[in-house]
Amino acid sequence: MTTVLGSLLIILTLGAIVFYLACLGCTLYFFTQPDRALKSDDPPVSIMVPVCGLDAGAWENWSSLCQQDYPNYEVLFGVVDPKDPAVVVLEKLVATFPARSRIKVGLEPRGINHKDSTLSYLLEEAKNEVIIFVDSDIRVNKDYIRTVTAPLTDPEVGMVTCAFVGRNPESLGGAIASYGRCVDFIPSLLLARILDGGLRCAVGATIATRKSTLADYDGLHLNRIGSDYNIGKRAAAAGYRVELSRYILNSDTGKESLRDVFQRELRWARTIRFNRGAQYYTMIFCYGTIFSLPLPFLPGFHTQGIIICAIAWLIRYLQVLIALLLLNCPKLLRWLWIVPLRDFLSVLVWAMGAFGNSVYWRGRRLRVEGDGIISPWDRRGDEVTG
Repeated sequence: MTTVLGSLLIILTLGAIVFYLACLGCTLYFFTQPDRALKSDDPPVSIMVPVCGLDAGAWENWSSLCQQDYPNYEVLFGVVDPKDPAVVVLEKLVATFPARSRIKVGLEPRGINHKDSTLSYLLEEAKNEVIIFVDSDIRVNKDYIRTVTAPLTDPEVGMVTCAFVGRNPESLGGAIASYGRCVDFIPSLLLARILDGGLRCAVGATIATRKSTLADYDGLHLNRIGSDYNIGKRAAAAGYRVELSRYILNSDTGKESLRDVFQRELRWARTIRFNRGAQYYTMIFCYGTIFSLPLPFLPGFHTQGIIICAIAWLIRYLQVLIALLLLNCPKLLRWLWIVPLRDFLSVLVWAMGAFGNSVYWRGRRLRVEGDGIISPWDRRGDEVTG
């Protein structure tokens, strides 16, 4: 029994070492390629931001969208609940930037996915053909619009998306979330981009496209979890190229608790499972650092266990350091000690994401069904809120 367990752990660890090296190589390749010269004729742009609650740094995030070095654009904010604390701040923002921003309040949900429901209202209000969907917790530089819309000058590009990191977390939970995005999510996304022959998903932090192109891949879906992932998959299936920008957005992780991070990442894990199907379970080869730890203590595996464990951790830390360097996250270096905690949480989230169909999203408990369709959680005929 011990021999079987030890052999299995060795296989999983060696597979993960290959995974870490592949992530390292893909990250190096993506961020060291010379920039393509892309010329944009600066078409009018509509930015749409669905808002629910008041995130850390909300004023700075939203005002950064209204201070772009770009000639012709509008920023539309949408809120479901008129009593949402964000409304007061948004009204002040619109008063400060009246020529750039508008707010729509009281947007009755058209589906279970309130985010995309809000976007559907804003899409009807948008004046321009080129559009950008933006998460409300994102802060951008003045060249944001020009950078993310430039690839759309190529008619074969149907969508541009951006990854995001938290570069200066203020709590353990925030740091673990930041590491998950910087050293796990983005390198894995770059690896998937190579293996799939192009990006076949999108990241909700930024999705730039055209109204006409959006219609070609069936628009917004209002009853789906992971709609950002799915809309990118549909764009690629429709024959468009989905571009991942090297513009990395900054997301303020604030003082998130570990509970908040766990619930969000479990939702993401189950979203991936319902969207990727059986491929989800191959992610077991991503956690070699954890699977290597018992090896030195198994009878008959002591020496080789120590060697394999040391190699796994050495390569993992090398991959982490390369990611922090290339994504310009020097302030995350002081949190290097949390890598083991990050990896333990990752394998726990993956294991729990492998079963179950319940997720928490913005205070609501939802049921996920086939192909990522969501419905209210209903065990007694009533929605249960968390």
